Amino acid sequence: MRITNFIQSKLMTAEEVAVVLPEKVTIGASGFTPAGYPKVIPTAFAKRIEDETKKGKEFSINLYTGASTGDELDGVLARTGAMKKRLPYQANADLRNQINSGKIEYTDLHLSHVASYITHGILEPIDVAIVEAVDVTADGRIYLTTSSGMSATYINHAKEIFIELNENHPLELKGFHDIYLPDLPPKGRPIFITHVDDRIGAPYVKCDPRKIKGIVRTNLLDSNQDFKKPDEISYRIAEHILEFILHEISKGRIPAEYLPFQSGVGNVANAVLSCIAKDSRFHAIEMYTEVIQDSIFDILDADKLHCASTCALTFSKAGQDRFHANINELRPKFIIRPQEISNHPEVIRRMGIISMNTALEVDIYGNVNSTHVMGTGMMNGIGGSGDFTRNAYISIFMAPSVAKNGNISAFVPMVSHVDHHEHSTQVIVSEYGLADVRGLTPKERAKVIIENCVHPIYRTPLKEYFNHALEVSKTKHTPHDLRRVFDWHIKYLEKGTMKPD
Repeated sequence: MRITNFIQSKLMTAEEVAVVLPEKVTIGASGFTPAGYPKVIPTAFAKRIEDETKKGKEFSINLYTGASTGDELDGVLARTGAMKKRLPYQANADLRNQINSGKIEYTDLHLSHVASYITHGILEPIDVAIVEAVDVTADGRIYLTTSSGMSATYINHAKEIFIELNENHPLELKGFHDIYLPDLPPKGRPIFITHVDDRIGAPYVKCDPRKIKGIVRTNLLDSNQDFKKPDEISYRIAEHILEFILHEISKGRIPAEYLPFQSGVGNVANAVLSCIAKDSRFHAIEMYTEVIQDSIFDILDADKLHCASTCALTFSKAGQDRFHANINELRPKFIIRPQEISNHPEVIRRMGIISMNTALEVDIYGNVNSTHVMGTGMMNGIGGSGDFTRNAYISIFMAPSVAKNGNISAFVPMVSHVDHHEHSTQVIVSEYGLADVRGLTPKERAKVIIENCVHPIYRTPLKEYFNHALEVSKTKHTPHDLRRVFDWHIKYLEKGTMKPD
């Protein structure tokens, strides 16, 4: 790391920054999944809050990020008890518990909406931006680390900026980012991305250097856990998806050179990429997605990646080491974009994305719940799944057929919370099969979902519910028995299982 005169003039310790942060503050932080988020300033701020709360001071924090972050940001601030509002996505256990106990207000947003909500003043304005960078220049160019997220927008709108200059990332990370923010109505212009590897912006975020109030030197890498190898169920789901894609190619609905893939986070998404890497029937792919995980190395090792556009590089420790060791070789393979672009409906629709996201539960008509356990308990949030589902060329939802040792069916009469309605969902997959519900009527959807996706122990009860609903429903277009539609959920809450007696 080269410490310039400008950086030297701004150097502070994390504790010195923590002292000057307001007691009532709205923070816009870098980070998108546990990648590229600030680590030492939030920890020092949490320590100050803990110390001064004992003396009677009161703190109030609104925390905005790109998506979920690491414990050094979300966890430490949640545990202070001072966090009042969080958005737009989270995955920290302590934070989640406080959201579900009502101690923290949580605004679950489509990721593509956050920038306009900030810019138009719908949300509380940003007081302080805290971002992780690999370099910063005297004229206000901030080179981000492993994620882009909402950093550019927060930097633009913050009154003050503090930077964690992470010396554990090589300077060669400069150039991976493509920072471009779309114009707002009524002056909006087309976003000229027609190919995954198009670059339309700058490799840095530009700001007024006078807003940079402090720079803290750090050397902490993102605290990602090692990724678990996908299990048998994940691989079975992945195999159904790959067979479907090959079928669509044979029908001429997907071109032989493929369309760009988007995949969410988790075992199933990793299994899909792993299977593509191993399957000789698949050649090189492109990705236009939000998060790149370790599974991308399987694709790279098989020489099957043209380019991947992402919002974050979310690697394990081993993955980060490999990325750093091969950073120059990998430069043509990755582009890191702001989420205003990675999740922009215009670009997703134009490029014909094949989206693959995970569902918590799906009902017989194809409505999907991605966020709420038993209808009321927030899991993580909708993230970008809605941005892609509503605008993708083909949207795929994946779910193991059961959870909690078979006591919960992922397929139910009616979802307990709706994130993606039947007008957006197209393909539903479990380890038992795939339901292509495009163009089907509600009753046709119910039959194919039950037959192809439901676990055998729940298949007959779900058929019985559907047939019963068809008999008793006053109108027959989308039959339901409203007196029984949530019986499965109620049974689980009362008895700990949905299994038939």
